[in-house]
Amino acid sequence: MNPPREPGLIRRGVLWLLMLGPFFFLSYGLANNYTAGRDDIGSLVFGWEQHMPLWPWTIIPYWSIDLLYGLSFLLPRTRQEMDRHALALLTAQLISVGCFLLWPLRFTFERPGLDGVFGWLFDVLMGFDKPYNQAPSLHIALLVIIWTMFARHIHRQPWRWVMHGWMGLIGISVLTTWQHHFIDLPAGALAGFVCVWLWPREGLLPLQGARLAHAAKRWRLAAWYGLGACLCAVLAGKLGGAWLWLAWPAVSLFMVALNYGVLGAGGFQKGSDGRLSNAACWLLAPYLVAAWINSRFWTWRHPQPDEVCDGVFLGRIPGRSEGAPFAGIVDLCAELPFLACTTAIAGKPAPTGIATGSKACAGPAGAGLPTPTGIATGAKVYAAPAAEGLPAPTEIATGAKVRAAPAGEGLPAAKGMATASKVCAVPVGAGLPAMRPAQSAYRSLPTLDLIAADAKLLQQAADAIEHLRTQGPLLVCCALGYSRSASAVAAWLLLSGRCSDAAQAEALIRQARPGIVLHPAHHQVLQQLGAHG
Repeated sequence: MNPPREPGLIRRGVLWLLMLGPFFFLSYGLANNYTAGRDDIGSLVFGWEQHMPLWPWTIIPYWSIDLLYGLSFLLPRTRQEMDRHALALLTAQLISVGCFLLWPLRFTFERPGLDGVFGWLFDVLMGFDKPYNQAPSLHIALLVIIWTMFARHIHRQPWRWVMHGWMGLIGISVLTTWQHHFIDLPAGALAGFVCVWLWPREGLLPLQGARLAHAAKRWRLAAWYGLGACLCAVLAGKLGGAWLWLAWPAVSLFMVALNYGVLGAGGFQKGSDGRLSNAACWLLAPYLVAAWINSRFWTWRHPQPDEVCDGVFLGRIPGRSEGAPFAGIVDLCAELPFLACTTAIAGKPAPTGIATGSKACAGPAGAGLPTPTGIATGAKVYAAPAAEGLPAPTEIATGAKVRAAPAGEGLPAAKGMATASKVCAVPVGAGLPAMRPAQSAYRSLPTLDLIAADAKLLQQAADAIEHLRTQGPLLVCCALGYSRSASAVAAWLLLSGRCSDAAQAEALIRQARPGIVLHPAHHQVLQQLGAHG
């Protein structure tokens, strides 16, 4: 739902238009006139473009972007959204004009004379435009920014489909009016998405969170991704033709390298709803596809999550239908979007095979943790009755208040059971009724892959786990479910008092999910948490 509209935005939008309008025509016209006098102008044309049709009527959608440019300033609902939209448009102008001057290109087709209204519109266009300002297409760059704004605010059908159809027609019109060669379109889209990424609707700007990485491992990973970006760029430049599409993975890998070296997890722009920003999805698309395939490849033999204890499960980031059994999810993956629909989780009963309390927090044999007769948790204590084959709890660590289930409920009265919140004796496992969460709960705590999270983030993850697990079965996940998420569960075990040290926490998790990978850096952070916990 959109936030309430702040007052004074119309006046603010008009002021921005009064600045951006003249700047557009001035900078665009000067670049065109300057390039017209140069003798180093090239062109980049594919052979199949000789068959591109000229559709005079598409001058209508081509021109319409000027109207949509102005109307887009009526849509923002906050000053921040208004200013960032305007700054994105300004940045697109600066990037495009800079490229026009550095790498001048010329449109090579000669458009025949046209009559009627369409011919008049072409004549007006050519009165200030010349066939030079080509790559990146400023028309496409501005379209990406304007399209993003309209898509953000128009949700009602059929108007949303009409909007998308018309925006798509504007994109096609740059070819069918013979204004641009094909190479200008992806170059313009790249410029537009970079601008939207630089000026997101809300939250910190990418450059505001820029910090040089201190960990050597982050720089090593940044170097590898940077090397991959350079390799793709060189191949695209040397081989040309269809190989030019390698420029896309080059950009994608370069941005990942930036994230590891400077920007951190925030560079992926994963929001509180688990979705990556539209700009990040497009810019990082080749990397995201590879990362998703890698996630599924390494977990195809064991795709299901594993319960560690007290209804807390550890596993890979779920697909669209894999998150339904869980009432809550804590997601530590920065580079992959959370695809499971939250509405699919909300209100669904947990399967009888996944019930909180079905596995008690008890350290594995030899880990230094005795198997308790009573099971303490940070919120509730679930103890099986003697009829289930387990002894009735006799003592559980004191906390705040005691509540024993009456014998009339078919359970033996608990003796001296207390927890930090409340204590009750209930059957465990299959005897526990399926839980029906009132609503789904999702918490995103993005962290970089292969990098140990800091103590502050693990503290936040532990707090989120302890809070959300009370709503029903909880999944703690990352790309594979073996490292980042495992360290978060270990932090929870430590800080909730379920384990006394990092070694016990790791042993307990490894008993449930043997393939976990915790490096010395993870151990160091966990030891810090244990010392301060």
